Amino acid sequence: MKKIYSSIESPALSSTKGGKAGKAQRLSFGFSRILYSLLHGVERRDASFAYRHTAFPKFGKICLVCFFLGLLSACGSKKSEAVSLSGEIKGLGNDTIYIYGTDRLYDRMDTLVVEGDKFSTTLSVDTLVSTWLLFSDGTEYPLYLDKGNTIQIKGSAADLAALDITGNTPNAEFSAYQKSLKGLAKPSELALEEKAKTFIKEHPSSLVSIYLLAKYFVQKPQPDMTRIEQLIGYMAGELKDRVYIDNLLDCIAEEEKARVGKSGFNFKLPNAAGENINRTDYRNKYLLLHFWASWDSLSREQNAVYRRLYKKEKDNEHFAMLGVSLDIDRPTWLQTIEQDTLKWEQVCDLEGWNADIVKLFALHTLPANVLLTPAGKIDGKNLDEEAIKKKLKDIDEQEKRKEREKTDRSKKKKR
Repeated sequence: MKKIYSSIESPALSSTKGGKAGKAQRLSFGFSRILYSLLHGVERRDASFAYRHTAFPKFGKICLVCFFLGLLSACGSKKSEAVSLSGEIKGLGNDTIYIYGTDRLYDRMDTLVVEGDKFSTTLSVDTLVSTWLLFSDGTEYPLYLDKGNTIQIKGSAADLAALDITGNTPNAEFSAYQKSLKGLAKPSELALEEKAKTFIKEHPSSLVSIYLLAKYFVQKPQPDMTRIEQLIGYMAGELKDRVYIDNLLDCIAEEEKARVGKSGFNFKLPNAAGENINRTDYRNKYLLLHFWASWDSLSREQNAVYRRLYKKEKDNEHFAMLGVSLDIDRPTWLQTIEQDTLKWEQVCDLEGWNADIVKLFALHTLPANVLLTPAGKIDGKNLDEEAIKKKLKDIDEQEKRKEREKTDRSKKKKR
């Protein structure tokens, strides 16, 4: 399960068709819209896209006339900065589309009322922003807005992942990119990554490059931070100043400190009995830290792998395992230890993703693991079962070699 960042968005073109999940998502965004209205003291009248202040004062006739004259004057002066958005999506019928921002440059939610497949509205933005169209079936589609734009959206409800959006450069670029994917038949993951990489290199200033970076390189169970950093290097400064990229660079900086080969990792965490466990307690052993949480289903599934390893290696004097939970509820943590039969040492400070050890090892997903040498150096990260077995075989051969060398030295001394 991915770590949820409050400051990093995770753009993804996705679709969750129907079912309870889709309904829950729609209800969630409906609640967000209501909350937005309450916080800003406004109430949206969707049919006309007009706003009505909930505490509008009772002006006299003269004041009211002056007020509306001033309002019309203000609207007229900002007319050129407004975004005109309209479109037709065949087969959509009568529906509602939500528009919400990906960062603080567009920190609100707007609605598009669709009647007979068609919709139109006027939006206000101060600069080029990245937003999302959210359809009632859960499909999300990137939409870019800039002041003065006239945005046209065309498409079919049968294929919401291939809309044709015009009105500015990034929308046209993304529409063209999506169309180009149609000609790839059934492309492999590698082919899609190469195509995204090519676009990023050729479009260093396009917001679409951020979307492609997120979709094809960041949103992976184990993202390659080195490759991500390389791709960010192709981007122009204006993209690097965006919130998403800025936070990605912070993550990469953390990752650099916890890469394979790095050392100096010391920690102290309480075990199930309340006793503090230190890394130095395992100074003469290879230590496999496996990170999990009772609330993460993938972690629970992976616990079966560690049970097998423990059963085979529990008497290995050169190797030990330490379970590190990101739970926040002690009773649930202890109950899960028993349910999943985790017989090796378990520790947890009940701080969840805020735990110091999360930052120490630059964790971004669960489950995860880190293999430390007896000297405290990282020897491997996020190893699968076969890779761990190979490491254990290498450790065994290494120890046997040390024993042979020790025996040989002893024999030489006796001579």
